[in-house]
Amino acid sequence: MSLRRRITAAYALYALGMVICFTLITTFTVEGIEGHLVDARLRQAALWAVPRHAAGLTVEMPAGISFHQDQEIPHALRDLADGIHDKHIEGHGLHVLAGSAEGRPYVVVDHQSDYDKVEVVVYSMVACCMIGFLVFSYFLAGHLARGVINPLAALSEAVASGQPLPDIVHPRELAELARALNERTSSLNQALERERCFAGDASHELRTALTVILGAAEVLQAQPGANCAERSPVQRIVRAATEASELVQVLLLLARAPTAEQAAPVDIAAIVARAMARHAPLASAKGVQLRLGESVPFTVHAPAELCAAAVGNLIQNACIYTEAGEVAVRYQARQLVVEDTGGGLPAAVLAAIADKAAPPSQGSAGTGLGLSLTQRICNYLGGSLAYEPTPDGGSRFTITFAPL
Repeated sequence: MSLRRRITAAYALYALGMVICFTLITTFTVEGIEGHLVDARLRQAALWAVPRHAAGLTVEMPAGISFHQDQEIPHALRDLADGIHDKHIEGHGLHVLAGSAEGRPYVVVDHQSDYDKVEVVVYSMVACCMIGFLVFSYFLAGHLARGVINPLAALSEAVASGQPLPDIVHPRELAELARALNERTSSLNQALERERCFAGDASHELRTALTVILGAAEVLQAQPGANCAERSPVQRIVRAATEASELVQVLLLLARAPTAEQAAPVDIAAIVARAMARHAPLASAKGVQLRLGESVPFTVHAPAELCAAAVGNLIQNACIYTEAGEVAVRYQARQLVVEDTGGGLPAAVLAAIADKAAPPSQGSAGTGLGLSLTQRICNYLGGSLAYEPTPDGGSRFTITFAPL
């Protein structure tokens, strides 16, 4: 149930409780007043009629009241105890005062019809007032709820869309909340912009240094007459500098604002093919089979470097930390799956993966920076990275790309 409905329902229930209490008080009051008036009226009539009847004088009672004594008392009203009684005879309601004077019983009878009419009028007026009060309370509760909920809804919509928060004047608490959120959002945006600028600047500086290293290594590698002992370190330098340069390029892209929807479509089949070809020697050297399962090609609107880094990191980790068996890759329905027969992931790394706000930057079993970077790339592209263990103890990573 929404907060608006809860406020309306709470206020309406409160109003209903007040109506019930007021109705009970009104009922007891009306009945008490009626009983008091009836008792007083009958007793005054008896005080006036008894001595006149004993003196043989004519007894003329007010309209609706009759006096009976001795044998004149109707059979249905004889043998009543002294006091006030309510009797129903032939469908008529009667208030009866029974008593005796000098050993002679008498009754004073008053018809209830007049009082019943008054009760109907009173209770009808009370019912109309109570129904009107309930209706008024319901609409008032809705108005009050809208006064609270509408500013909250505006705040929520502004936060969700990334727009500046609206200026709220009333209620004061929400106005203070909006100001605090604006200040906090501004502070976070400034911090994020500083981090983005720093990452961009650092990536540029690192790329420049790596370009120099890679160029020098390639010059050394191209020199004739170098023996195998000299070429091997140079090749390692070239390979490490190339990988570091690619990593810096990925970090530089991540430092920018997301622009995946403006990027050219990338064929995921081509990305996977290049990544498998690149890491096939690594798997072959360990006796691990790297194979492509049944797949259905699809395209992704994203920077090609980011897609290649995400896919390559998963395949590389699987090849490095699988000692025997195979690494299977397949893609279809906007999902890419990398499954291996390695030793799985430790509990600490699983907990880090589950925490989407803090992807692991260090870990064991091949997660480390590669898995952290893959998760960041997926979030950047509007997709997701999921992990689940396989029945044979290995790992299955699934990248789900955002819909077109």
